[in-house]
Amino acid sequence: MHSLRSRSPLLPAAALAVAVLVSGCGGQSTTASTASASPAAATAAATPSPALTITDPWIKTGGKGMTAAFGTLVNNTDAELTVVSGASPLSPTVELHEVVDSGGKMVMRPKKGGFVVPARGSHQLAPGGDHIMLMGVTGKVEPGAEVPFTLTLADGSTLQFTAIGKDFAGGKENYQPGEGKH
Repeated sequence: MHSLRSRSPLLPAAALAVAVLVSGCGGQSTTASTASASPAAATAAATPSPALTITDPWIKTGGKGMTAAFGTLVNNTDAELTVVSGASPLSPTVELHEVVDSGGKMVMRPKKGGFVVPARGSHQLAPGGDHIMLMGVTGKVEPGAEVPFTLTLADGSTLQFTAIGKDFAGGKENYQPGEGKH
């Protein structure tokens, strides 16, 4: 087996550069310098794992009025994270909602305290449960539409993502003005 050194005299120098840059301050130069040594090293050095991510984000298709977004929030830290608000250019009013039983009827209402995502855990946003509610939607959401969102956490950090428009006929909730209690 040949050593890496015998194949390329530049690899030891590049590896040393990566080690120095990774141990120092990060920045654009880190990405550029490490990219020539190893694409995987460049990604790991320049992109730390975000504290909060979302998997499979989607938004219910429909016309103007109300709709909701869903997905699974994933906490990549050893501490509990709390999502306290949301925003989207599609709607002037975005609220974090839950669906609860109230006198035998399922009703949507703002979720007091926001969405708590346990350490190294997840929190599902799904029809009939917790969701991101958009009210006063300014345009139609078509299948495949890409709708940007920003979620804000209790510590002031944010998560930006894009939800994809999906037709959804299931569940008993209806995200239209005047139908259901908010």
